[in-house]
Amino acid sequence: MTIDVVLPCLNEAGALPWILPRMPTGYRAIVVDNGSNDGSAELARQLGATVITVTTPGYGAACHAGVIAAASPIVCVMDADATLDPQELPHMVRPLLDGKADLVIGRRRPTSPGAFPLHARAGNRVLVHALRRRGVIVHDVGPMRAASRAQLLTLGLRDRRFGYPLELIVRAAQAGLVIAERDVSYRPRIGRSKVTGTFRGTLRTVRDMRRVLAA
Repeated sequence: MTIDVVLPCLNEAGALPWILPRMPTGYRAIVVDNGSNDGSAELARQLGATVITVTTPGYGAACHAGVIAAASPIVCVMDADATLDPQELPHMVRPLLDGKADLVIGRRRPTSPGAFPLHARAGNRVLVHALRRRGVIVHDVGPMRAASRAQLLTLGLRDRRFGYPLELIVRAAQAGLVIAERDVSYRPRIGRSKVTGTFRGTLRTVRDMRRVLAA
């Protein structure tokens, strides 16, 4: 069985040569280009990935388009900045194949002090605490996930910005899906961060996710 891996991408030409060759056998990379101007899309094609272009800006817009484009019963989503290793995807998918989970979230374990900046950890802690108050027990709103494609589509996710990962967890819990976590290595990113690698990016992400909780 081939498993599709959705990689939202905005100017990741520096990271793609590391991440794409590391896709495990049986895993197909779908790079969702979301406005890159550094040649990411062309490079991804040269490296053998399927590439789709999404003109609507936003992390959630890229994730949703990638899930729509996927054809496999199980679909994975992970960042394309080399913070996460595709070699760990089978570890993420195993609970789904064994029927022990419906959604698997990668719990980030930093490989070095700078891999997961303090402000990003603090923002993640705020969101995890908010989820726990609602009875959803997770440790990380992580950027590596695996789930049934059909179930993802039935959740009706609406957020097209950085609130998408949190909305996914909230709606999955509301739908009664079994959520599991698996530890994954978290490395320093390659290239310039657009999201939680910067203080401003973390604030923007937390703001978008708190909007999801308020809704």
